[in-house]
Amino acid sequence: MIDPHVHLRDWNQKDKETVIHGMRVAASLGFTHLFDMPNTDPQCTSRDIILERLALGGEASEETGVSYHLYGGLTNNDEQIIEMVDTHSELFPLVIGLKMFLSHSTGNMGITDIEMQKHVMGVLASRHYKGVLALHAEKESLMKPDMYIPGHFETHSDARPGISEIESVHDIINIAGDCGFEGTLHIAHVSTLGTIEEVKKARACGMHITMGATPHHSLLTSSDARVHERYLKMNPPLRTEEDRSALFSALLDGTIDWVESDHAPHTLPDKEKGASGIPALPAMLLLMYQLKKHGADEMRLKSLFGNRAIEVFGLDKEDTIIPSNPLELYMKTKDEYVISPFPERLSD
Repeated sequence: MIDPHVHLRDWNQKDKETVIHGMRVAASLGFTHLFDMPNTDPQCTSRDIILERLALGGEASEETGVSYHLYGGLTNNDEQIIEMVDTHSELFPLVIGLKMFLSHSTGNMGITDIEMQKHVMGVLASRHYKGVLALHAEKESLMKPDMYIPGHFETHSDARPGISEIESVHDIINIAGDCGFEGTLHIAHVSTLGTIEEVKKARACGMHITMGATPHHSLLTSSDARVHERYLKMNPPLRTEEDRSALFSALLDGTIDWVESDHAPHTLPDKEKGASGIPALPAMLLLMYQLKKHGADEMRLKSLFGNRAIEVFGLDKEDTIIPSNPLELYMKTKDEYVISPFPERLSD
């Protein structure tokens, strides 16, 4: 199985988690590959830092047997963008793709100005980048930070409303088309029905574009965040039941390409201060169980948890192995690592 979207922390954030811990958890769940995101501390935005991170991941791979891969992070600097394109070409599949944040999230790597987004996409197109460009899509100008009430995590959904994601996706699709982008756009952690519709329209026009959905956006709503002790605050936030149901259905019918955890641990003091991100590796199996319970056959599950990512990223062909009892494995691992904020009712 592949988890194409994790934040394994370490380095200056090792109090939150280390790479080896995250990969031990992944191995115990049956994952064979993890794709780590670049908003580390320090950020993975240069070849030298990327090599250091790959060395750290490689050591953990030797112990756990889990293959470690990394996204290169993009800034709005031409030389840096070109360096990332070249680093991807040189080190693929260890450097699995590139990542651009269209809004600020943990790590403050947001390229929020639409003209800068056009510039970055233009540089990628000029260098004929044909890999995957993963996007954190939210539009800063449509956010309402004053709506967030500290400690009331459900209000985070009002502060970063669904329309900010939908409009950001709409913008970047148009920008990619206008620039002649040759790679694959990947909309990470889709959270709204409107985003799904935007991607479907782009596909109908022939664009290479994929989507990923997380366990939390597929199983939970903003109402679940009202229970403070669950610490259900992340970017993008939880949405309505209509959005959640749409995501779940799109996973079942194959509209959404794969499941990704967006595993992003914090310490409890940081969560109390409002840090965004939750630990979610074990919840991948909880979502697998729910999908299976609602009719997903083995072929669909294999596609969502590995085979589709293998196809899109162009990895060596191997058939994804699905655990026979994902709920049992989820409960065992959750109890062992005590890192899942998911309500117990979802394991029913």
